[in-house]
Amino acid sequence: MTHKAVPFDELDRKIVAALIDNGRASFAEIGTAVGLSSTAVKRRVDRLRETNVITGFTATVRPAALGWLTEAYVEVYCDSAAPPRRLAEVVRNHPEIAAAMTVTGGADALLHVRATDVEHFEEVLERIRTEPFIRKTISYMVLSHLLPDSPEAGGRGHATGSDAGKQR
Repeated sequence: MTHKAVPFDELDRKIVAALIDNGRASFAEIGTAVGLSSTAVKRRVDRLRETNVITGFTATVRPAALGWLTEAYVEVYCDSAAPPRRLAEVVRNHPEIAAAMTVTGGADALLHVRATDVEHFEEVLERIRTEPFIRKTISYMVLSHLLPDSPEAGGRGHATGSDAGKQR
């Protein structure tokens, strides 16, 4: 698969950085920050969306507020005949899996699992292990987040302020 290069200049970088910092910032606010009119910012954001530089906007939530109090990373080791697409089908069937990726090293995949408690995590792990092509798993329970503001921890990344109530 080849990816076509997309024209991307310094103003685009500043706009993307502003949106990463505050996805609800208005085009006028971003324009003021980067030295463009709100119309010019909108055109650029539209282009960045059309070319899949910006793939969407999302809300970041604190997992504990939703009852996900236990978190772990699970290394998955598969039989040699298991293609990544088969593993992708499996992980889509488990809502507790927050992220999944194939990796280099000894494991074939790494899963980020969230559960309500340790018992729930164990149930999820048992369901994953029932797949016939999964040879073994190794789990690492998360004790604390060293970067508590990261999206993985339910933070806003490097965001700097509240944006409640702002509209485009």
